[in-house]
Amino acid sequence: MEIGIPLERQDSEYRVGVTPKAVGLLTQAGHRCYIEQGAGRAAGFEDVEYERAGGRIVYGAQEVYQRADLVLKIGSLTSSEIGLVREEQTICALWHLAARPRELVAALLEKRITAIAYEMIQTDDGDLPVLRPLSEIAGRMAPQIAARWLQNDGGGRGVLISGLAGHPPVNVCILGAGVVGISAARAFLGLGARVTVLDQNLTRLRYVDERFQGRVSTMVSYDFNIAGAVKRAYVLVGAVLVPGERAPVLVTREMVRSMRPRSVILDISIDQGGCVETSRPMTHRDPVFIEEGVIHYCVPNMPGIVARTATHAYLNAAWPYIQRLARMGTEAAIEADPALGRGVALHNGQIYSGPLAALVEGA
Repeated sequence: MEIGIPLERQDSEYRVGVTPKAVGLLTQAGHRCYIEQGAGRAAGFEDVEYERAGGRIVYGAQEVYQRADLVLKIGSLTSSEIGLVREEQTICALWHLAARPRELVAALLEKRITAIAYEMIQTDDGDLPVLRPLSEIAGRMAPQIAARWLQNDGGGRGVLISGLAGHPPVNVCILGAGVVGISAARAFLGLGARVTVLDQNLTRLRYVDERFQGRVSTMVSYDFNIAGAVKRAYVLVGAVLVPGERAPVLVTREMVRSMRPRSVILDISIDQGGCVETSRPMTHRDPVFIEEGVIHYCVPNMPGIVARTATHAYLNAAWPYIQRLARMGTEAAIEADPALGRGVALHNGQIYSGPLAALVEGA
């Protein structure tokens, strides 16, 4: 199979679709890999490493897309890339189409591509194996980002997350007891914060209580519980995920207004539209804004700035699916692997994701 790895063009996206080691395995299996010049450099992978692995370096995105039957990306296509796409091409990426403009979805449908959304690949037990390591990274990054913006030089209240003798630690409110939420809770707890996790699923809350041996407070995410926890928080982490759907808005503008001035919101759900009414997507170059006196950090590709770690972590999970696509072809691989089939967002000019179809039809 002809496989293409383009340079990522989303703002401040430093990850790359595959590593040189993966290219070596693909070429050894008889596939041809075309890597755009500099595609892996930001993640610490030089062109010469891809060449030594058997890949071919090409000098523009157009050649990658024109040669490849299977394109391996991290970020969704930008509007400038859509014109380069070949009809009926298979493109694997973190698409997050429920939060993308409807015009982009329409353009992709016209191309009749197969869009395999890594974040939607789902096993029979409900696990999201490719998204999981990236969610773990985002959760573990949360305290270091919150600490930065809580400092005076970040515009924050000038408080230390851990507190110290004679002064209490900060209150952290985490909405969602999934992979991001639990990873964030672990990291904040390690710094000494007072952590409260809210979720609508009692089973998940029991798991949190048992895992952290009661050191993390848990609450059911009723509106009044959310309002109270948000008001008390110095840091609010939005970690809500409904696979394939836009994140529900759980925190209203009024709730944000009740927070202490210069507190911090990290809406990690922003890649799926955000779970805070006042959120809007930002970039790593310009990551924060202030709304209702509260600092908002809303960067969709948080793991993109720990590119080497994130590339290795995602590829460890995605590799079996990439191998299957390369070996069997798109149609056969989708049919043979139900988990991969659940990751198909678009195929042959049709929307395969029910939630996305409902959004598009309702637009």
